Amino acid sequence: MAIARFEKDPDAKLDFVIDWADWLATGDTISASTWTVPSGITKESDTHGDDTATIWISGGTARTDYTLTNKVTTAAGRIDERSIIIRVRNR
Repeated sequence: MAIARFEKDPDAKLDFVIDWADWLATGDTISASTWTVPSGITKESDTHGDDTATIWISGGTARTDYTLTNKVTTAAGRIDERSIIIRVRNR
């Protein structure tokens, strides 16, 4: 699976979602979700549902790319992680 790339303005505060539905086994759900965020960009908050993980991001330096990683644990005990790239660009 390719790493998803998103673009945001340095002044924007936006949410980004990873959809885990295709990976989850039938009947399994996300029980915990953690995000690793590099310095230079700000995690405002994060949440998760049964099959998605959402992070709210602000800040960042224009013309800089940031890799954010989401690690989930499921009710059945499965653990996996996926990354997204946030490209900060003046719009």
